[in-house]
Amino acid sequence: MQANDLRPGMVIKHNNDLFSIYKAEHRTPGNLRAFVQAKMRNLRTGAMIDFRFRSTDEVEKAVIDEAEMQYLYADGDSYYFMNTQTYDQVHIHKDVIGDRARFLVPDTVLKVEYYEGRPIDIALPPTVDLKVIETEPGIKGGSATNVMKPAKLETGLVVNVPPFINAGDTIRVDTSEGTYLERAK
Repeated sequence: MQANDLRPGMVIKHNNDLFSIYKAEHRTPGNLRAFVQAKMRNLRTGAMIDFRFRSTDEVEKAVIDEAEMQYLYADGDSYYFMNTQTYDQVHIHKDVIGDRARFLVPDTVLKVEYYEGRPIDIALPPTVDLKVIETEPGIKGGSATNVMKPAKLETGLVVNVPPFINAGDTIRVDTSEGTYLERAK
């Protein structure tokens, strides 16, 4: 495919490595040739890089298999998942999971992406419900202002929440931004 067709979430093969596209912008500066500025993450090393493709460059889209998995637990440097259809268990190294581990709680169902039979990435659900374990006491009528306070969640993630949220409450968190969305029911 051509570089013009790059979209966020795609996985491509570039310089003998796999990269996940985070952002791809098509640019045409003045009287110069058009190009695609791509921000992408190396799936082997986890490093984020910026790369400029000419709009006519050919890129190889990687063939990725997906399996729906349930997160079970973490043990040392590995995270364990179970396939919801076959009940097979796989472990994925913490380097693959990266900082997305702060959204993982047992029984979370997500997609694990495979390339040539080995797990290379996870796709988190859009939101997760996490329990607040530590925050300042709530203020009655605190929803009248938009002042936020920090709250530590069960996974160690710290997000800003409205003043009416207390320790013990469960909140919904956006996994793409790592921000508070609403109180979970």
